[in-house]
Amino acid sequence: MALPVVLLASPRSFCAGVERAIEIVERLLAQRGGPIHVRKQIVHNTHVVADLEERGAVFVDELDAVPDGATVVFSAHGVSPAVREEAARRGLDVVDATCPLVTKVHAEARRFVARGDTVVLVGHAGHEEVEGTLGEDPERIVLVESVADVAALEVPDPNRVSYLTQTTLAVDETTEVVAALRARFPALRGPGSDDICYATTNRQDAVREIAGEADLVLVVGSANSSNSVRLVELARRQGVPAHLVDDVSDVRAEWLEGVRVVGVSAGASAPPRLVDELIEALGAWDVQVRETARETITFTLPSAVRAR
Repeated sequence: MALPVVLLASPRSFCAGVERAIEIVERLLAQRGGPIHVRKQIVHNTHVVADLEERGAVFVDELDAVPDGATVVFSAHGVSPAVREEAARRGLDVVDATCPLVTKVHAEARRFVARGDTVVLVGHAGHEEVEGTLGEDPERIVLVESVADVAALEVPDPNRVSYLTQTTLAVDETTEVVAALRARFPALRGPGSDDICYATTNRQDAVREIAGEADLVLVVGSANSSNSVRLVELARRQGVPAHLVDDVSDVRAEWLEGVRVVGVSAGASAPPRLVDELIEALGAWDVQVRETARETITFTLPSAVRAR
């Protein structure tokens, strides 16, 4: 696969919320031994999930698969109040790995509903984060995915509308949807700060930077990782061929034919070692890092897993 140049996007790979969620499961396994049940994938990456499964984590779709009284971890994507209530009713020992930036969106949803607004959530149907936020008040929170959805939206009072967004959306596309909402509902109110998280924005900015110089962009991440998929879409919108790869084994030789410069990034849930393995396999003569931001954010672990 030897190539002349690889442009390595920075930031890339794990964000603070992902690192926190994985560390929570790792600490529980070390402190209590397996099995430790986790509702849904702790983060959206097949390698992370497989590694934790080997160490004793048990991933389940719903709480009915968790024995009464057992320990269960809520994933980084958050859950609805109904899930929390079920866990409490069954006496489950809950350790919450929800990313604090997702928790912020839930808190905003409750605040907007409490003041009497219809809350428009911009996001992707079926994503766990979206399902959890919608669950804060299914009657008052409505989902839109596109400008077309905004055009078809009907609300009880156009003067009492607010919006929130999924944390892992494409910044450019979300801006278009929010602009359409403002045009449709001039009194629209939004969050005090953007809901799209810093890690999503930073990784998109870094891919935008390398896409301007690359003949091809490869993004390491799993197919169900929203922020990873958005990176591929962004590169393609820049006019550059781009592919999502779970690991180096997904790279096809024909993608590299005639290519001199490959841009490489990774979604926020992809382990850094997968990027290292890809770089090694590409065999570039010159690896150049393109840093567009430096991330220093960390999140506190829940008290249940802190060292005593």
